[in-house]
Amino acid sequence: MKSKFYKINTITMALAATIATAYPLHSFAQEEDTDAQAESDAERIIVTGTRLSNRSAADSPVPVDVISGDEFRQNSSTDVQDMLRTAVPSFDVNTQPISDAATVVRPANLRGLSPDNVLVLVNGKRRHRGSIISFLGGGISDGAQGVDISAIPSMALKRVEVLRDGASSQYGSDAIAGVLNFILRDNSEGFEVNARYGSTFEGDGDNYTISANAGFEAGENGFINVTAEIRDVEGTVRSVVRDDVAGMVAAGYISSDDFVGINTYTSEVPQYWGQPDVEDDVKLFINSGFEISDNAELYLFGNYGERQVTGGFFYRNPVTEGSQRGGVYAGPLVDPLTGLRDENGVHSVLVGALDGNTDSCIDGIPIGGNGNVFPDPTLLAQVQASANCFSFIETIPNGFVPRFGGTNEDMAFTVGVRGEIAVGTGLSYDVSAQRGSNRTDFFIKNTINASLGPDTPRDFVPGGQEQTETLLNVDFVYAVDAGLYSELSVAFGAEYRKEEFDLFAGDSASFALGPLASQGFSSSSNGFGGFPANTSASQDSKAIYVDLEADVTENLTLQTAIRAEDFSEFGNTTDFKLAGIFHVSDTVRLRAAYSTGFHAPTAGQANITNVTTQNVQGVLIDQGTLPLFSAAGQIAADFVESQGNGRPTLGPEDARNFSFGAAFDIGDTSWTVDYYNIELTDRVALGGNINFLDALNFAGGAGSDFASVSAALTALDANGTIDRGEFVGLDDLSQFRFFSNSFDTTTTGIDLVGNYSFDFMGGDSRLTLAANYNKTEVDSVGTVNPIDAGRVAAIEDLLPNLRGNLSWFHSHGDISTLVRANYYGGWDDTGNGVNGIGAEVLLDVQVSYQLNDETRLVAGIDNLLDAYPEENPGAGGSGQLYSEASPFGFNGATWYVQARYTF
Repeated sequence: MKSKFYKINTITMALAATIATAYPLHSFAQEEDTDAQAESDAERIIVTGTRLSNRSAADSPVPVDVISGDEFRQNSSTDVQDMLRTAVPSFDVNTQPISDAATVVRPANLRGLSPDNVLVLVNGKRRHRGSIISFLGGGISDGAQGVDISAIPSMALKRVEVLRDGASSQYGSDAIAGVLNFILRDNSEGFEVNARYGSTFEGDGDNYTISANAGFEAGENGFINVTAEIRDVEGTVRSVVRDDVAGMVAAGYISSDDFVGINTYTSEVPQYWGQPDVEDDVKLFINSGFEISDNAELYLFGNYGERQVTGGFFYRNPVTEGSQRGGVYAGPLVDPLTGLRDENGVHSVLVGALDGNTDSCIDGIPIGGNGNVFPDPTLLAQVQASANCFSFIETIPNGFVPRFGGTNEDMAFTVGVRGEIAVGTGLSYDVSAQRGSNRTDFFIKNTINASLGPDTPRDFVPGGQEQTETLLNVDFVYAVDAGLYSELSVAFGAEYRKEEFDLFAGDSASFALGPLASQGFSSSSNGFGGFPANTSASQDSKAIYVDLEADVTENLTLQTAIRAEDFSEFGNTTDFKLAGIFHVSDTVRLRAAYSTGFHAPTAGQANITNVTTQNVQGVLIDQGTLPLFSAAGQIAADFVESQGNGRPTLGPEDARNFSFGAAFDIGDTSWTVDYYNIELTDRVALGGNINFLDALNFAGGAGSDFASVSAALTALDANGTIDRGEFVGLDDLSQFRFFSNSFDTTTTGIDLVGNYSFDFMGGDSRLTLAANYNKTEVDSVGTVNPIDAGRVAAIEDLLPNLRGNLSWFHSHGDISTLVRANYYGGWDDTGNGVNGIGAEVLLDVQVSYQLNDETRLVAGIDNLLDAYPEENPGAGGSGQLYSEASPFGFNGATWYVQARYTF
């Protein structure tokens, strides 16, 4: 990996040097005012939600917010998703400290819906999905496979357009909650470099970002724009010493000096919980266009990026009753004198026989003494003296905390030609091809494969997964004189999309079923089991659409669209949209829209196999996600069907989206108010957990009562019911689930946006208000494979219903200031027992100074008043001081300084 980063950095530096020396760059600072005005004019014209080339945001039949690149970057965040959270009140993203793969690619929500209910575009072209399926998505995002927005460097953005309405009939699957369109910079001159450094008031979480953008001419009428970014973010620690650990310290079993050895991260607490580490985050984006004739343009854009993200897992307790890690330390109840099984005995540390002769070893080392945390010294010595008997209390006596993460690689390339068929015909075209991929290779350190006993490695490579997408698009727009106030815009086209999802096998130890597996020791790398084999799945879709838009009268604009799409795995769907805007007067506009939409399961969701460790009421258990069509999935389907509620299936979810609103001006202020209602049925989701042993007993037939999953798999293989080879790595599963169409929801909300520009104290000021009220209700939990009450609570209450921000921008001479108040309404985290969490207001401040024509200095503080979410009342149980679902994080106040140099 080091060599690849070295190569990337070398290429980036060489590219920057080439641009700086070989091309005559114009003075960016001298033309700053002109460029700013040009950009402002351009921002009035939108490209999202319309096929017209001259439609303004003010005249759009559906609400579209336009956020300039400079405005977008005005906060301490170094990640595009966190910037969106500040700029768009209905957009939510959380820190993911212990969320398995979701730590690497964080799931985000628009209007409280799943990440794969929002469509992401770059330059108007569909962006490929990330490789991560969020199995620990906080309830709202469980099972989602969204786009990796973090792969986009903020410096590359000219503006961001946010379409706040359903648009599946225009763009296809996923455009249910809305559309995010990231428009890349296209300047053909100038060079800009930014250096930013920041940290938290607590003194941790140091971060820096160095980014550069350069534009240069390519021929007489072409441009190439390049952005490069290097970023690093250190982790934070916001946890407390767990109660069980405090008891071990009080009893004298361990001391706080042992904490570093337990988790290899901090000397303050053994349980890691905080902002993950992001290292070697390198991004490169290129955007270009070349005029190849008087009426044709060739365009190309693409990116390459790579980063490493490392989070934490829960502490594996070796001795405390009720907290011991099952399959590693937790043994049966045993006689306190002999260490042999006794239902009325004491808890113990698990002992295994390396040669399989369990009669030669005791069943467990009894736990007693001060604090009930000391293994019996006599029997411990007996196990230590035996070459055949083994317990992990011998080799890892203080427990351990795995460190989990992954290296993510993202790349994409789009090439196309657009123009007019012939001058004067009014028929324009856009033909494009693109390919994108996102790959994550996982690692887990400081853990074990318990079934391998003393031969286990401590670090593993569990494998990886990759999402690859290929798209071909042909789009036409034809202007027709239909006798209306304006020409009728007839847009039509076709799309072919193929997506592939690949799993890559891990190292053999990460999924091995070792010699101690039959004696109660867990197999696979503890915390995140390895993938046992390379697997691949794919699906494709074909779509055609027609989109009509015209000014019917001087005051009335109507738009309608219809799209038919056929999926190779899930059948076909036809969706439509009808929208309009009516100009009541020069200052008042009314608009409304009704549309249908859909989200089709991804190839990854339909085919993923994953085993993860979850904290269920204080107990760590292994939960699996298996394909519905797999051998285990079919056993589950048979078991579910036997309950009399039908057989589970997997197909697209359907949406009905209705909105209406008003845009009006009052004096020097402008306002928009929009109401929306989104009904989703048959949502693609991970259903409720199924007890694996119960399903296997059902598969075994009447009278089956297997003692364990491993025993059941062995017996069912022996009698020909199953093929044991199809169940590799599943011996430790307690519960498992699968994707199916399950529950129904209704989401309603109101968006409010206001702007006011005025003169103040000799300078220019602007007030911007953006607020969102959003409420999702679960109409049905499903009957075939229903979701549980915990997930219902998360979907309905985990995010604040009310979000908003009020920003005041002011410039006077060389000094500019920003003051922003961010409001987060109350919310509940039922999963952590924290309900009725109160509202918070976070205050951000920034000041910038134009030092000279080329240099601007910036300093700011986000969360100036150092607000934190309410502490978890049960923090001592898991070490988790604050809820990871906090809508504004849990790092407290952060500061940053920045220098910007342009020429």
